[in-house]
Amino acid sequence: MLKPFAASPCSSSSSIFAFPNSLRMQIQPGVLLLPRCNSTRFPCRNSWAKMSSDTLSPLPENRVVVGYGLVTMDFLATVDAYPKPDEKARTTSFKVQGGGNVGNALTCVARLGLKPKLISKVADDAQGRDILKELEADGVDTSFVVVSKDGHSTLSYVLVDNQTKTRTCIYSPGDPPMMPYDISQSTLLSAFDEARLVYFDGIYTETALFVAQKAFRNNIPILVEAESMREGLDDLLNLADYVVCSAKLPQAWTQAPSIPSALVSMLLRLPNVKFVIVTLGEDGCVMLERSTTEGIQSEERDIDSLIESLYKGKDDSVTIPTCISSTVTQLRADAIGTVRGRLFVGTAEKIPASELTDTTGAGDAFIGAILYAICANMLPEKMLPFAAQVAAANCRALGARTGLPHRTDPRLASFLL
Repeated sequence: MLKPFAASPCSSSSSIFAFPNSLRMQIQPGVLLLPRCNSTRFPCRNSWAKMSSDTLSPLPENRVVVGYGLVTMDFLATVDAYPKPDEKARTTSFKVQGGGNVGNALTCVARLGLKPKLISKVADDAQGRDILKELEADGVDTSFVVVSKDGHSTLSYVLVDNQTKTRTCIYSPGDPPMMPYDISQSTLLSAFDEARLVYFDGIYTETALFVAQKAFRNNIPILVEAESMREGLDDLLNLADYVVCSAKLPQAWTQAPSIPSALVSMLLRLPNVKFVIVTLGEDGCVMLERSTTEGIQSEERDIDSLIESLYKGKDDSVTIPTCISSTVTQLRADAIGTVRGRLFVGTAEKIPASELTDTTGAGDAFIGAILYAICANMLPEKMLPFAAQVAAANCRALGARTGLPHRTDPRLASFLL
């Protein structure tokens, strides 16, 4: 799971959005101030009512999204404070719910109106049957899931600290894991039928690479979630059209001195990638989009300096997700190279402390919204606040799926009307 994409609790709308620690030490002062792109704020949450689907814009013409990766059964418990070694703690609430990166993201896109298909593996045990039942109830096609007669399904134990609003996850991998021989070529072709996009959560890369190669040969765009360094990740990224990664991955993968310079390095090393997004939790996200259009030759800009100037253009009094962008320009990273593109800074919603419940699955919700946005051909200025809004909604309930919004949720109206 990516670092949870959620805002830190705030006591009032005037709390300050801090410049990310992961970027602050690497950046030189800049002077460019650019306007932000806002979404629309809706009434108090207690007065929200569902919108009619008739008032929304039409769903994307091609709505089939295929996902390959991890599905789990989550056992979630909240405590007043995380226990110290040898201490006992009483839970304040408890929930058993399906989880896993791809399971959560596909549940998200199903609730937004897309038609997700899941490729994964569970055991024929009580947990495996419950995992599939829950996904099917949300509209996820599980007919391509491999069910092992032996072994056990993946389990995850999540402890949520009510005091710090943080969570600790421990998971027990399913056995046996999914292998390339578990799924035939004809089954894959059936899963890919009418697919607009294929998503990989970056786990179990051997089989992920096998599936991705088939998708690549069939000219289906690929989104890869890169959470941490894994064997086979390089090969998977080389097939990607879109990449969403955790805060630590870009520098770990490129050895670049800062996140912005690492993004330049990633686009140079991955010529097929259209954009890379880095999720930064309460600090929002950063996105670098490649430009393939030939325009007026623009001035070369140092990307570290440019990102600081974008942060200076941010309105700290705004609590809803926003987006700030540069123009298309030549972006330089010292000792790395130059790419032509646009840089975006997306902010997270500042969730009041009284409403922030659990950040489990927030990153998966963010990715689910990105998948929807790609299918709907959303512009980045709209896509990033939309994804942040979906992730923030998910943080208002216990578990990775309880708070995932449906398409008719009024909080999404400004993006879907």
